Amino acid sequence: MKSQLKQSITEKRNSLSKEELISNTNKIKNALFNLAQYKKSKTVMFYVSFNSEVGTHDMIKEALKNKMVAVPKVENHEIEPSIIIDFDSLIPSKFGILEPIELMKVAYKNIDLVLVPGIAFDKECHRIGYGFGYYDKFLKKVPKAVKIGLAFDFQVVDKVPREEHDVPVDLIVTEKRVVECRKI
Repeated sequence: MKSQLKQSITEKRNSLSKEELISNTNKIKNALFNLAQYKKSKTVMFYVSFNSEVGTHDMIKEALKNKMVAVPKVENHEIEPSIIIDFDSLIPSKFGILEPIELMKVAYKNIDLVLVPGIAFDKECHRIGYGFGYYDKFLKKVPKAVKIGLAFDFQVVDKVPREEHDVPVDLIVTEKRVVECRKI
């Protein structure tokens, strides 16, 4: 069931036109940037989008104007949060995802908000990622940070398969709604 769900959501996401991707991403960005949790955060950890994910490149560039911004750098099969000063300093990793050349560590306790990618989310804020477990391991290290999944509305389904080690997000922001799973 998990692999079928991943495949069908990924196919649907990949079938979005460039215009739909841009339009829906802009709606998601506006909703995110208007959330009280985002407004009061000082240090935000963004994922760096690739392929047909909700686009974060412009969000990161805008956030750099008034927030401390961290992005993932994968080292030894784990996500390390790295502060960035300039989006243009990111280079493709072995996965093809942009990441910092050098790690500029930020203390986990200083991260107020984490934006989390996923293939599918459910209404209880559990998620299916890409299957490496990187984000679940990382999210356990930032228990006080607000965790927000960014997704297109069709990526939110009734229920996703879950495992013991899975870490749910607190909110999901789509182009149509904000799904709140836990009062924060």
